[in-house]
Amino acid sequence: MSVLLSARGLSKRFAHARLFDGLSLDLRAGERVGLIGPNGAGKSTLLRVLAGREPADAGEVTARRGVRVSYLAQDDTFAPGRSCREAVVAGLAGLPLEDFERETRAAIALTRAGFDDPDRPADALSGGWRKRLALARELAREPDILLLDEPTNHLDLPGVVWLERLLRDAPFGYLVATHDRAFLRAVADDIVEVSRAYPGGVFRSGGGYDAFADRRDAFLEAQERERAAVANQVRRETDWLGRKESAQRSKSRSRIGEAAARRAELAELDQRTADPGAAGIDFVGTGRRTRKLLAAAGVAKALGGRPLFAGLDLVLSPGDVVGLLGPNGSGKSTLLRVLAGEVEPDAGTVARADGLRVEVFEQGRAALDRSLTLRRALSPNADVVTFRGRQLHVGGWAKQFLFHPAQLDVQLSALSGGEQARVWVAQLMLRPADVLLLDEPTNDLDIPALEVLEDSLETFPGAVVVVSHDRDLLDRLCTAVVGLDGRGGAKAYANVAQWLSDLDGESEARVAKSEPERSKPAPAPKVKPKKLSYREQLEFDGMEAAILAAEAAVEEKQAAVEAASAGGHAALAAACQGLEDAQRQVERLYARWQELEAKRGGDTELR
Repeated sequence: MSVLLSARGLSKRFAHARLFDGLSLDLRAGERVGLIGPNGAGKSTLLRVLAGREPADAGEVTARRGVRVSYLAQDDTFAPGRSCREAVVAGLAGLPLEDFERETRAAIALTRAGFDDPDRPADALSGGWRKRLALARELAREPDILLLDEPTNHLDLPGVVWLERLLRDAPFGYLVATHDRAFLRAVADDIVEVSRAYPGGVFRSGGGYDAFADRRDAFLEAQERERAAVANQVRRETDWLGRKESAQRSKSRSRIGEAAARRAELAELDQRTADPGAAGIDFVGTGRRTRKLLAAAGVAKALGGRPLFAGLDLVLSPGDVVGLLGPNGSGKSTLLRVLAGEVEPDAGTVARADGLRVEVFEQGRAALDRSLTLRRALSPNADVVTFRGRQLHVGGWAKQFLFHPAQLDVQLSALSGGEQARVWVAQLMLRPADVLLLDEPTNDLDIPALEVLEDSLETFPGAVVVVSHDRDLLDRLCTAVVGLDGRGGAKAYANVAQWLSDLDGESEARVAKSEPERSKPAPAPKVKPKKLSYREQLEFDGMEAAILAAEAAVEEKQAAVEAASAGGHAALAAACQGLEDAQRQVERLYARWQELEAKRGGDTELR
C-alpha cells in the first residue's frame, strides 16, 4: 500500500513539558490504526499536527498529492443557529463543489450517521448526537484518511457499537486515538503508542491490540535487559578509568571515548526505562458488615412526562458491582441520583442502611472548582491530607496521582481532562464510603489508569454501581447488569453482550412491526406530492443534463486511462484517480436525484 501521509522527525513542546521528540510515522491507504499513550504524551497534539491544525516545533508532515485528510476533534463545535444539514454543508466550504453536490453529500452523510431530521437545530442535540453530527461533517468530505481524537466520548454503548461498524466498513483509512480497549480491538489492525519509553517516542505493532500488548511488553523487557547490560559495561569502564595515574597515561583515547558513549547511552536508557508509575487509586470502605446496604423496590421516574424507568428492583450488598447500561437519555444518571437520595422517585422506595455513606462520581466532574489550584483542590485547608489514618504531605499525595511538584500551584482549568479526572478520584478517595455511584469514571483516563481503577474497584469492600461504555471494565467487574431502554423499561442481564444482543433484537422487532404485514397487504395510501423549494426545483430540472454530462466525463476519463497505460506509473495513477473521481460524481448525482424524486413524490424516470 502506498504512503498517503508521512511524518518525519516531529518534535513538540508544551510550556515546560516535552511531548515528543523526533517522532516519525507513516499512514498508508486503507490502514486502520489505533493511537494510544499515557495522558500528557501528546496524542491530541500529534493528531492536530498531522491534520495541519497546529505546527510542529521541528520536523515535517507531507501528504501525497491530492490526498484528502479530515480531522475529528474531541470537542464538537458548530456555529450557533444552524441546522444539522447546514452544519455539514458548512464543513464542505473550500472544496470545489457545486451547491447541489454539497447538499447531496450532506444528505448522504447525515443518513449514514443516523439522522432522520436533517433540519433539526444543531444546538438542540445531546452530546452523543453532536458527536455523530461532527462525524457526519467529516464523512461528507469523503476523506482518504480520517484522524479521530477520542471519538467515543459522549457516545452511549449502542453508539460506540454503531461507530465500530461504520469504521470497519469505511472505504478510507484512519488513525483513531482512544483509551477504549474493546473499541481498539474492534476497529484497529495496527496499534501505535506514543511514549517517551520508546526510541523515537513511538512503538508500532500490527495484529490488533492484544498482539500489540504482548509485543510491547516483550520490547520493554528487552530494553530493560539492555539497560542492565550497558550499566554493567559502564561500571567496568569506570573501574578501568579509575586505576592509578601511571596506567591512566597509557589508556587508549578510543577506549576513553567509548566509555563516554556508553555513559550517554545509559543515561538515555535510564530515562526511557524509568517507571512512570500509575495513579494510586484506592477507594476506602467504611468496614460496615451489613449484608444489605441499599434496596430499591418498584422505583419509577419520568422526565417531562416521558417515563425513564419503572418497576425497578435492586439490592446492593458488599462486593456487588452493578453495571448500569442504556442509550443516551435513558435515565442512567437520574437513576444514580435517585439511589444517592438526591432525587425522589415518582414511585417505589429506596431503603438505605442506617448511617449509609454514599459517594458519587459525577459525569463531567461538575463538582470540581476549576478556579482552584491543584494544591488547594487536593488539600483545601492545609498542606497535609489524611488517608487511611496516615498524614501525607500534599506533594506526596499529588505524586500518587502522577502530578509533578511544579503543578501544585497550577489552576485545574489548565489541566487536561485526564488530569482533572485524577483530581476528582483523589478527592473521592479521601471520603470513606459504603456505596460508590460512578457516572462515566473512565472518561479521559489513559489505559494504565483504567487498569489501576479496575484493580481498586475489584478490591473495594462496599458496593458499586457504575455507568460506563468501557466494556473491558464492565466485563471484568460486574456481578450484574441492569439495562434501561429509555421508554420506561428496566431489565436485569447476565452481562453486556446479552444486553447488546437484546437491544439489537428489540430494534429489529420495532422495524418489523412498523412494516405492513405481508399476508394482508394494506392498500397503498395516496401520496400527496410534496413541493420542492425553488432552489431544489431548479436543481431537479437540471439533473438529467448534469448526469449525462457526468457520464460523458467518465467515458473521457476511461479513454485517458487507456492512453496513459503506456506513459509510466505516475501518469497511469493520475488517470485512474481522475476516473475514480468522475465515477463518484455520477454516483452522487444519482443519489441526489433519487432524494429529490422521493421528496417530490412523483414517478419521473430519467430517459
